[in-house]
Amino acid sequence: MILYPAIDLKDGQCVRLLRGDMGKSTVFSDDPAAQARAFQDAGCEWLHMVDLNGAFAGQPVNAEAVTAILAALSIPAQLGGGIRDLKTIEMWLAKGLQRVILGTVAVENPDLVREAAHLFPGQVAVGIDARNGKVATKGWAEETNVMVTDLARRFEDAGVAAIIYTDINRDGAMQGPNIKETADLARAVSIPVIASGGVSSIADLKALKECGAPLNGAISGRAIYDGKIDLVQALAALRD
Repeated sequence: MILYPAIDLKDGQCVRLLRGDMGKSTVFSDDPAAQARAFQDAGCEWLHMVDLNGAFAGQPVNAEAVTAILAALSIPAQLGGGIRDLKTIEMWLAKGLQRVILGTVAVENPDLVREAAHLFPGQVAVGIDARNGKVATKGWAEETNVMVTDLARRFEDAGVAAIIYTDINRDGAMQGPNIKETADLARAVSIPVIASGGVSSIADLKALKECGAPLNGAISGRAIYDGKIDLVQALAALRD
């Protein structure tokens, strides 16, 4: 199982939000590229990024920071937030991003997801962010009546590389991931599932790894910045 350290970008800085609230952000670094290199140097095999401003704006906002991160890395990286058309997808992949994450458009324009997955095999993921089992869009600001598993199943035959499932109520709260719902989703689809939201200890990572569902990986941010998760120890635990 892969550990994806997270860099959430707000106004060019690395931050973490509490349950998706842009008004409740904590700045952890004003040098995102240096932070990304630190994750790589610790042995991480992937990097997860979110353009938080872009998620609300519907277009890239932290492009300068993302570009600097990509220039600093030799490991693959994935990015979500503000990616809602083919032009933006093509732009990011051309800049060296390994995988784009489509969230809002997966609900509003699923045909775009299918087209992108066809044009760029293995490089398109779907981000499913949910409160109480229902999908939220536009930077988690708008809630829908779409159920998580129903949305995931729409892309079962689309060639999507992964589903990043985030329980918004757990995100940044340091209360542990929603293991049951994550495992249920992974069992419901054949698409690889990445867990996100609340992963706050090595014990959480081990619990996800041993949950009985075939999870691809887990994303963690705040716990790494706070020192609750030691990357070297965590990576070793996931390899064992």
